[in-house]
Amino acid sequence: MSDGPPSSLAVAVPASEPGPTVPGAAPEASATTRHGHDHVGHPRARTVVKAIALLAATAAGGMLILRGNEALTGLDAPTAPDSRATTATAADSPDPGRVLQIVAHPDDDLYFMNPDLGYSIASGHPVTSVYLTSGEADGINAAAGKAASTPPNKPAYAEARQNGIRAAYAKMATGDRSSAWKRSVIPTKGGGHAEVDVLVARPQVNLVWLQMREAGNVYQDVPDSLHGLWDGKVPHLESVLASGTPVRHGFTYTRDQVVQTIVGILERYRPTTIRTQDPTPGRFRDTKRYTDHQDHFYGARFVQMATAAYAEQFKDRPHFTVQNYVGYFNGSLPRALGPGEAKEKLDILDTYAWLDKENHCGSEAGCGDLKVAEHPSGNGWTQSINYARGTGTTWLTSDAEHGLWAFKVLDGQVALWHRSGLIGRWTGPLLLPGTGMDQGISTVTLKDGRIAAFGTRTSFGEKPADYRREVVYAVQQALGSQEFGAWQSLGTPEASDADWTSDISAPAVSVDGTGALAVYVRDGASTLRGRVRHPDGTWGPWEAHGGADLHGTPVTATDGTGRRMVFAATSKSVTGWLQPGPGAPLGPATPTGLPETTLPLTAEGREGGVRVWFRKPGSGNVRTALMTDEEGLKATGLTDLGGLQGFGSVTASGHLLAGRSAGGLLGADVGEGQPWQRSPLMFVGAPSSTMTGKNLVSLAVVGLDARLYVTSSADEPDAYLAPWQPVGPRNTTP
Repeated sequence: MSDGPPSSLAVAVPASEPGPTVPGAAPEASATTRHGHDHVGHPRARTVVKAIALLAATAAGGMLILRGNEALTGLDAPTAPDSRATTATAADSPDPGRVLQIVAHPDDDLYFMNPDLGYSIASGHPVTSVYLTSGEADGINAAAGKAASTPPNKPAYAEARQNGIRAAYAKMATGDRSSAWKRSVIPTKGGGHAEVDVLVARPQVNLVWLQMREAGNVYQDVPDSLHGLWDGKVPHLESVLASGTPVRHGFTYTRDQVVQTIVGILERYRPTTIRTQDPTPGRFRDTKRYTDHQDHFYGARFVQMATAAYAEQFKDRPHFTVQNYVGYFNGSLPRALGPGEAKEKLDILDTYAWLDKENHCGSEAGCGDLKVAEHPSGNGWTQSINYARGTGTTWLTSDAEHGLWAFKVLDGQVALWHRSGLIGRWTGPLLLPGTGMDQGISTVTLKDGRIAAFGTRTSFGEKPADYRREVVYAVQQALGSQEFGAWQSLGTPEASDADWTSDISAPAVSVDGTGALAVYVRDGASTLRGRVRHPDGTWGPWEAHGGADLHGTPVTATDGTGRRMVFAATSKSVTGWLQPGPGAPLGPATPTGLPETTLPLTAEGREGGVRVWFRKPGSGNVRTALMTDEEGLKATGLTDLGGLQGFGSVTASGHLLAGRSAGGLLGADVGEGQPWQRSPLMFVGAPSSTMTGKNLVSLAVVGLDARLYVTSSADEPDAYLAPWQPVGPRNTTP
């Protein structure tokens, strides 16, 4: 915060496999409103599922037998909020992966990356947190009421914050805030030195202190800061060493040395998941002030440059993913966490804030951050967590031959995994050419059956003003081909980075009933912008579609008549747009009347309209409603589907719902009358699912080990998820 070989996949196949589904076609009326989909029983399906799953696994090079609901027991999982919850098994348990978090200040991780952080530690993942600055602020370790009578001491305040962080991590890892740390010094690749703390009882938990000077102000122009260094206003940035640190000599870093210092940390820890802050948080529309601390997002930009350099310079390393987190603006959004998760998060902040003032750390500087002690919840930050990117659920798709295609970003490139047909072998990950790709890939099937992938790409130049984020897309060269064309740019609706800090969302894409392709983003002014491809293959300009107070990433789908609908969350509701008819321009922004959501939306053509799914704020429960054009865009049948609490995006296909549950694992609902199931997978971003034939759903996640995991479920009375199967070799090079 600071101041102010290919693996086997057991598939569950129904007794008869119908032809491919038509994108945008409306299914028959649903027999249930639980998911808003058909739920048809298959009396002989269980026998057929076993037989075909065995054949599929054998054909793919492995032997795996599904044993009905016995597959739902065997792995330990955190206590479920829903007492009916069960736990699904994996034929190949996920790799632990290695998590590296890089934040600007001590406590940014606790406020903006928890509960992900706590879940990773509790699950035994190696976790390292890196702090770019000392977070020394004004040097006064006191609440506002005592600040005037407390002399400033920046090294001591920096030490107190370190002590608070060590206590918080020790409590998360061992339950004892006083658990011992081994502190040492390492040289950095940038020519300075860093302190490294290793938790003795859990040595896979590390803290790295780079101890650069912080800005000391949220918004104002401060040359001696990460912002000033990025912009070239100062040639170098000095260190501010915490009292008590084993680092004895100060140092300075140029812009390139900061990048190389972070590259060295990545080289040392070889992470598979990198968590960092949002490099493009945007500005408030009225004041044009940043919506986040300048150290947060300029620090994140240094991390962007470093991850790109690391990916380019080091080839003998694991693949890695990147997850960005929203910062201060969480306080202005609906609460994403349920009461239990919010309380656990606050408890850790209480430890950091040193509420009892007992000198458990033996330091004269203090054992925590007393500036936080008056309001440990911050500006409602302990009640929320939001991913800045990677919330889309359309990165897994199926083709006409029932092959599967998955697209996620690894190492700054789009990774492609492919399974041909229902029982083909998986290949991948294949990294498509082109670097600088941001998290958040959306796919769409074109009129001719080929697949197109859309995302955004960040580029850097010699000058700070050259920082740029643009929408790009690549199209499959031929049906069934793993060859995709070069990334083509659609530009950006933003004039420059200086206007809105390049704050455009990931793209949402759909093809209407005429075959017209359109792409939509939320821009920095919190409105909807879109481009439509003409029949001759050219694209129209970025059009302004209005709306206000839009947040997160929009979603789009077509109804049974081929009309496109677009939806975007606001801080109070959901705004919608509707085509009057296929091929027509998008209609005006329209209130939907839906209640507030926790931002991530999912949309799919169902039951003659478009069904949307989202989370209930302060709960984690999944809700759904059907959007139709009855006397204007209208939401009907709002239903609470319950769930396993948790937060983030929910994927929905056929009879299946899946999303992150409390405890950080994947929770799934496979149909009416079934309990929510919890699977032994922690993952990055959002899950994705797709229909593979009429009654088979495939589901995928990318784990914290940056590896793809896939399962499936047939639509039958006793539906269940097949055991999860990893794709490709383990991502654990030492």
